[in-house]
Amino acid sequence: MKGQIVLITGSSSGIGRETAYCFAKAGARLVLTYCKGKARGEAAERKCLKSGAADTLLLHLDVTDNKSIADAAVKVKRKYGGIDYLINNAGIGVFIPFKKTTTRHIERQIRTNLEGPIKMTSAFLPMVRKGIINIASVAGKTAYDEMSVYCGSKFGVRGFTQGIALEYPRLRICCVNPDMTATRLSGYQGRPPQEVAEVIFMSASGKVGCKRGGDVDVKEVI
Repeated sequence: MKGQIVLITGSSSGIGRETAYCFAKAGARLVLTYCKGKARGEAAERKCLKSGAADTLLLHLDVTDNKSIADAAVKVKRKYGGIDYLINNAGIGVFIPFKKTTTRHIERQIRTNLEGPIKMTSAFLPMVRKGIINIASVAGKTAYDEMSVYCGSKFGVRGFTQGIALEYPRLRICCVNPDMTATRLSGYQGRPPQEVAEVIFMSASGKVGCKRGGDVDVKEVI
């Protein structure tokens, strides 16, 4: 991975940040993104550089905003010309009974978790040289109560991944499916995000195999 250009959405915290650290240690060049936490993004960038990243580009990116995605694509193309890997990691969850779910809850999850990866792929696909890793979830394979909208968005990510992989067989395209991971999303309960990050890194590097558009389940690798 040394010298390769990797774009990671949602890399200012949680799984995305730990994934950035993994690629940094391998000497990758990183496009790091944050939505609201600029200070966290800058802190992650500094640690990536200290950890061995060959170069970094820190961008504000809201994956629910078309202009934000387009602006990011222009900046990445201007600096690097292209990227080797796109890692669609940014995501949110609202875990409450469906009868208490508002239209705002629905829109935020679908637009971030499902539309986000689809629109990012649309914008960056012409620049991608080697692969796309979409972060889905075990909740994209098995439904859970009080997570119906989140599950729907993650099932959708897997379907999109399978479809786009058929159209672009030259690229390494797959889903990494974390189980409960200790991030803000879970109230910091579950496995360390570093373990998920290692699986993402191994999936991109080919150390973990997967079928075209297929699934890499973290609990089966760790």
